[in-house]
Amino acid sequence: MKILSPTISALARMRQWRIDAWKNNPLDAQREVLQHIVTSAQYTEYGRKYNFSKLFTVREYKNAVPIVSYEELKPYIDRMLKGEQNLLWNTPVYWFAKSSGTTNDRSKFIPITDESLEDCHYKASKDVLSLYYQYKPDSALLTGKGLVIGGSHNINPVNAEAQFGDLSAVLFQNSPFWAHWLRTPDLSIAIMSEWERKIEKIAEATIKEVVTSVSGVPTWTLVLFKRILEITGKKTIGEVWPDLELYMHGGVSFTPYKEQFQKLIGKEINYLEMYNASEGFFAAQTSPDEDGMLLFTDHGIFYEFMPVSEYGKKNPKTIGLKEVEVGKNYAPIISTNGGLWRYLLGDTIQFTSLKPFHIKVSGRLKHYINAFGEEIIIDNSDKAITIASEKTNAVVIDYTAAPVFFSDKSNGAHEWLIEFEKEPDDFLKFVNELDSTLKSVNSDYEAKRYKDIALRLPIVHAVAKGTFNEWLRNKGKLGGQHKIPRLSNERTLIDELLEMNTTTFVNK
Repeated sequence: MKILSPTISALARMRQWRIDAWKNNPLDAQREVLQHIVTSAQYTEYGRKYNFSKLFTVREYKNAVPIVSYEELKPYIDRMLKGEQNLLWNTPVYWFAKSSGTTNDRSKFIPITDESLEDCHYKASKDVLSLYYQYKPDSALLTGKGLVIGGSHNINPVNAEAQFGDLSAVLFQNSPFWAHWLRTPDLSIAIMSEWERKIEKIAEATIKEVVTSVSGVPTWTLVLFKRILEITGKKTIGEVWPDLELYMHGGVSFTPYKEQFQKLIGKEINYLEMYNASEGFFAAQTSPDEDGMLLFTDHGIFYEFMPVSEYGKKNPKTIGLKEVEVGKNYAPIISTNGGLWRYLLGDTIQFTSLKPFHIKVSGRLKHYINAFGEEIIIDNSDKAITIASEKTNAVVIDYTAAPVFFSDKSNGAHEWLIEFEKEPDDFLKFVNELDSTLKSVNSDYEAKRYKDIALRLPIVHAVAKGTFNEWLRNKGKLGGQHKIPRLSNERTLIDELLEMNTTTFVNK
C-alpha cells in the first residue's frame, strides 16, 4: 500500500523561497553563519582560548584561529567522549559520528550537536527534496518509501550518555517519527553492524515495499540489488520496484558505476549526487544533468578554501567564495555548528560554476599519486577508468593504484589493481586507453610518460571478485561509508592487496 503524503510534498515545494534566499545571496548567508556560530561558542573552552568574543570580522577570525586537522582537535573530543561539555560547542553533545577513514585503523569521532542535526543535516535533506520537486514537479517520490542503506551505532563504553555510530545511523536514530513512515528498512535492520547479514535482511524486508528512491554507497547498493534479483528471480530492479524514480549517491565518484546501475535497474530513473559527510552536509545536485553540486551556504557551515599548492605550509593561505575560480583545486576548511573550527576536511574540490556556486569533489589531499611530479588526482583516474571501460566493453567494480619507484633495472610506473564485473575484450587495449586518457587529462603525467623517460606504461592487475571487500573485512571496515582508497602515493595498501591476489594481465 502506497504512503499518501500530499502534505509533505506541498511543504517540500514551499521551502523553495528559503532556498532562493541563500542561493541568491551566498556571501551574506556565509557572514551570518560565521557570526552565529562564533557568538554561540564564545564561552566554550575553545572560544575563550581564541577570544571568540572579540572576533567581529572574517579577517579577525582567520588571524586568531588556527587551521587544524582532526588530530589537533582529538584531545577535546576525547574529553567529550568521557562526558565533559562546553569544550567545542555550547550545548551538550551526546552523539558522535564514527569514521575510521581509509588509510589507517584509528577511528575519528566527529561531534554531532542538536544544531548540526537540525540546521545542517536535516535542513539540507529537506532542501534536497525541495530542489528535486522543483526539477520534477510531477514527482511521485513521496507516495512510496525511500530505501536507505546506512550504517550502525553503539553505546560508548566510556560514557553511558554518549553514543557513536556511522553518520547514517546517528541520523536514523534522531530523525522525527514521521520520517520512519517514509523510509525502509525498519530501524532495527538499518542499524545492524554485520554487513553481510544486514544486506540479506534489507533485501528480505524491502522486496514487497513500494520503493520510490534508493540512497547509499554505490558498491553496497549493487550488492543489495544483485541479492534482490537472486531472491525474486526478476531480471531487473525495475520489475521489483516499478515506482523507483531516484537514486542518490555520494562518497565515491559514480562514473565507474553508472553503467552497472542502468543495466540492473532496467528503466530510466534520475541519479543525483550528494556531498555529505560526518562533518556536515555540504552540497547536492539540483538536477541529474547539472555540472556539479549546489553548495549549501546557509546550513551552519562557514567555508574557506585553501589552494592545494598551500597544503603543508606553516601558515597556508585561504580564500572565501568571493575569490574562488572555476576549475582550480581547493581544500575546504570548515567551521561548523558541530564545534569544528577551521577544520581541514581533507577533500579537494573544484568549482564548476560561480553563479550560483556549484562544486564537484576532485579527490582527497592524501589520495593522489605524485611520486614523479605527475600529480594524478582521483578525478583524473576516474575519467581514465571510465573511458578505458567504454572502449573495451569492460565493467569495473573498483580499483586502486600506487607508484612503482625507480630501480636499478627500470624506471617508474603506476601499478593498478582492478576488480572487474566484466573483463575487457582486449586487456592490452584497456591499459593503453587508460594510459592515453591520463595523458589527455593531465599534462604533467603526459610529460613524465614522454618516451618512457620517467614513467613507463601502467602495470595492470586484475583481482578476483571480492578481494577489496576481503581487505576491508580484515581491517574491520566492511560496510557503511568505508571504501578502498583509489590512489596512494606509497605502496602499503597495494602491497597488502597483491599478497591476496596477483593475477597479472600485462607487462610487469
